Amino acid sequence: MEPQNPLFLLSNGKAPEDASILTRLSPRSSFVLNFWEKQYLSSFIKDGGSKIKFLTGRAGCGKTHTLMLAIETAKRNGYLVARLNAGDTALYTFQEWFKAIYHCINLQDLVTRCGEKIIKTLGFNPKDVENETTFMDYLCNKNEGDSLTLRQLRTELRKAFLDNPHMDNNFAQVISMLTGAYLGYPQLDDKSKAIILGWLEGDTTIKLNQLRGLGMSPYRITKYNARHMLRSLIEMIVFAGYSGLFITVDDLESVLGSSSMTPIHYTKMRRDDTFESIRELIDDIDSFHHVMFVFAGRKVLFDDEDHGIRSYQALWMRIQNEVVSDRINGFSDIIDLDKVERQTFTPEILVEISQRLVAVLHDMDTKALAIDLETAKTLLAKADNGDISIPRLVNQATLGKLQDKLQEVDHV
Repeated sequence: MEPQNPLFLLSNGKAPEDASILTRLSPRSSFVLNFWEKQYLSSFIKDGGSKIKFLTGRAGCGKTHTLMLAIETAKRNGYLVARLNAGDTALYTFQEWFKAIYHCINLQDLVTRCGEKIIKTLGFNPKDVENETTFMDYLCNKNEGDSLTLRQLRTELRKAFLDNPHMDNNFAQVISMLTGAYLGYPQLDDKSKAIILGWLEGDTTIKLNQLRGLGMSPYRITKYNARHMLRSLIEMIVFAGYSGLFITVDDLESVLGSSSMTPIHYTKMRRDDTFESIRELIDDIDSFHHVMFVFAGRKVLFDDEDHGIRSYQALWMRIQNEVVSDRINGFSDIIDLDKVERQTFTPEILVEISQRLVAVLHDMDTKALAIDLETAKTLLAKADNGDISIPRLVNQATLGKLQDKLQEVDHV
């Protein structure tokens, strides 16, 4: 497993996992992040829209860095986030996608939020229930647990989930039962709770007749209904008070199967299945609400005609930009970070990036010198004619002779 020490990651051109460090390293203005926030996260997605974006560029151009900052931007705008990596997450069926996204979510927190919203709908304050075991206990202690109130409670649970046309029936039934258990009515025994949670997890040891006993239909989550399950999960997320769901998938070039270092190995069949899953998602995206997907991968993913996305015409036809222009188009399905940086990075911005890196290194008791304006101009000219991205050139120039010293962190 790759060391997570920030100093080691910085010395190797990798994005640190610490969001505060990432923010300190980033220039004040980012075309991609500013565009996504303005056009999508602050309005379109929040209002019920859906969008898929692809991010590409040379190694070290800042794809992971951008994804992680986009996650922080999404959180700031009220979204729940799911961060996936194609190198360690199987993506060749949407059933696996749903599992991976579901495991990024704190289901109990969502259930709690849903329960609190229903409590407010009934005219009570969730904070008043904090000292009681459940909302039902609170009502009984106030002598308000009458049949009319319980009927209203059942009605609100039904309206919230079972009557939602965008929710799968079984999923709605499960969330209704879990939320009811949180509220204390209807009650849910431990065995029944284990069955419905096992169903959500895709546990194949759960027998279908056990589902019938809980009033559910006898079917499992499969690659055929998993997209509908994800739609259902997003509906729950929005009901719980979030703006929506923001999903990132990094290192998508892992599907090319060129590395034996990743936990997931993609054969040609699995690669094509992954491309088909993305194709199906694109075709189905208008049926989703309040969700944004961002896939990131190196240029080889798009340029390799034998193994990359171009080799799967059904997908390539859906994402290729029909109008090729030298100008940056933020609405394009595919955003090339190298192209963005060439057009938006000035020598002054490169100096700022270098200065920010020096400041971060200083806090790690590591000295370095920021590049000057002339060096920045030289790096911009070099980037136009070379294979190394602008951010990585700045990183290398700033670290200079510290590289050997920083590599020693690998052994710490």
